[in-house]
Amino acid sequence: MDAHSRGRAEEVDPADQWVIDPRTGDYELRLDRSAAQQPSVTSPRRARGPLSSSLMPSRSARSGRSAKASAAASPKAPSPKVPSPAVPGPRRGDGPGGGRRGGRQAAGGSGGGGGRRKALVVVGGSLAFLLVGGSLAAYLYYDHLNGNIKTTDTLGAGRNGFQKDQPINILIIGTDKRTGDGNEGYGDSDSPGHADTTFLFHVSKDRTNATALSIPRDLITDIPTCPTKQTDGSTKNIPAQRGVRFNTSLGQEGRDPGCTMRTVQELTGIPVDHFLMADFNAVKTLSTAVGGVPVCLDKAVKDRDSKLNLTAGEHRLDGEQALAFVRTRHSFGNESDLDRIKTQQQFLSSMIREMKSKDTLSSPKKLIALAEAATKALSVDKGMGSISQLTALAGELKGINPKNITFTTLPVLDNPAERVKATVVINPSQADPLLQMIRGDVSLTAVEQKEKAAEAAAKSKQDALLQGNRAPAGDVRVSVSNGGGPQGSASTTLAWLQNSKGVERSSNVGNAPAKLDHTTLEYAPNQADQARALADMMGLPASALKAGSADAPPKTPMKLTLGADFKGAGISLTAPQQAPEGVQRVEADKAICAK
Repeated sequence: MDAHSRGRAEEVDPADQWVIDPRTGDYELRLDRSAAQQPSVTSPRRARGPLSSSLMPSRSARSGRSAKASAAASPKAPSPKVPSPAVPGPRRGDGPGGGRRGGRQAAGGSGGGGGRRKALVVVGGSLAFLLVGGSLAAYLYYDHLNGNIKTTDTLGAGRNGFQKDQPINILIIGTDKRTGDGNEGYGDSDSPGHADTTFLFHVSKDRTNATALSIPRDLITDIPTCPTKQTDGSTKNIPAQRGVRFNTSLGQEGRDPGCTMRTVQELTGIPVDHFLMADFNAVKTLSTAVGGVPVCLDKAVKDRDSKLNLTAGEHRLDGEQALAFVRTRHSFGNESDLDRIKTQQQFLSSMIREMKSKDTLSSPKKLIALAEAATKALSVDKGMGSISQLTALAGELKGINPKNITFTTLPVLDNPAERVKATVVINPSQADPLLQMIRGDVSLTAVEQKEKAAEAAAKSKQDALLQGNRAPAGDVRVSVSNGGGPQGSASTTLAWLQNSKGVERSSNVGNAPAKLDHTTLEYAPNQADQARALADMMGLPASALKAGSADAPPKTPMKLTLGADFKGAGISLTAPQQAPEGVQRVEADKAICAK
């Protein structure tokens, strides 16, 4: 956990405040390590059997130690009873603001395995982080939280995994399905829900920064054929559709989150590792669990549809009010979905800051309530379907500072085919370079100066590969295979090289033996001048060039394998280092008033 998110001024990680008492063998929460004797709070442990609100006996009681002997061993620091933190449940709509906040109480106790304790410390943060970019530490009920998690088999959609030295891409889907008490006034009636709010959350390979790309729900796009798992275990293929709203990639025609993952991958060229889906209850329960989310309004709002009624200035919203704030379409900007996206980005940025705050990180009650709410309200793919898997992912994400998290929106234009503007289409002049930056793992926000220097040094070393002579196009020999690009990419690239670039000594060898995320060009040292020439033509970055160790025999072709980042012949794969002018963005560490 980075120092920015430490829970105390002296940079004490809240996870490290759970310490073992050598007198009793129990784990205790000590918020002030400098004090000689502090009242101890026995840590919660994994629930045994059905979830119960009863308290587990202490280790001393189980070993036969009397309460009197325990008191004598520590006359000045008696251990109080274990608190039973209330976990907020869904609002029941008992009145303005959302009604009751009651919930089941967590079981407590002491003891447990040390290895499991270390693993569970980051779980609460991982779940909340996946939704809003925060990072927490908490001691959680392992089996109980596992039982809360809902999973979907996406049947091969996405990569369903991650590598430590590669970026991580998580699709966060907010659905407008009207499930749960108090949600009857939202969403479309009798609808299975849509992909109402969608973020592609890209985490850099060095884990120093992240970009959250919003995809407008009314974007006109193509939805590919989607295999979906049915309740009886069979597989049903949902037919592809062309020229439809993006939000129909979920729920409609029986499509599941795997279909939304496939749609995003084809739309952006960015491979998706996992998905996380939230409904209306997630906004209500998570905002309540964190103690409310601060927002700022530039003007007073009274929205008849969302029931949002707030004065100008600062407010702290939870439950029904928080949901109304992110759902309103008639309160800010020009009342479009694009302006609602900006409001949602501001809300999530504020929630990040709240989760990073000392008040949250040093409160076991808040952390437990947050983890409970998150596991109940969120659905994930099978690759994230357990606490242990979420813990591994949390370890990759926990160190990102809010100042290096940027929200942006896929650039779009009004649909020129419509007289009454209701949908949008991609603006290629802005969207193409923005997507290239994300695919190239280029941050949209500032990073630490030393990190910039390290990146510049690495880039300089790579660029040195491109320094030197270029062979004439007629001397370039290359075989082209498709390892993840659009169907037919090898043949269209071959035709482009031969007819437009004069690379007549090129050939198409069909599909590559394995799928690749990135396009690569393999060459021998004595083919370096050919490789540089082809890199110039194709717009290949230095990182795409893979030099062999031995010279190649005469007339041996280089090997060009088109990866998932390949978008078409003549489209450069070299990522720009700055976002196009006019691209909308919200930085997570800055408070902005909604206008």
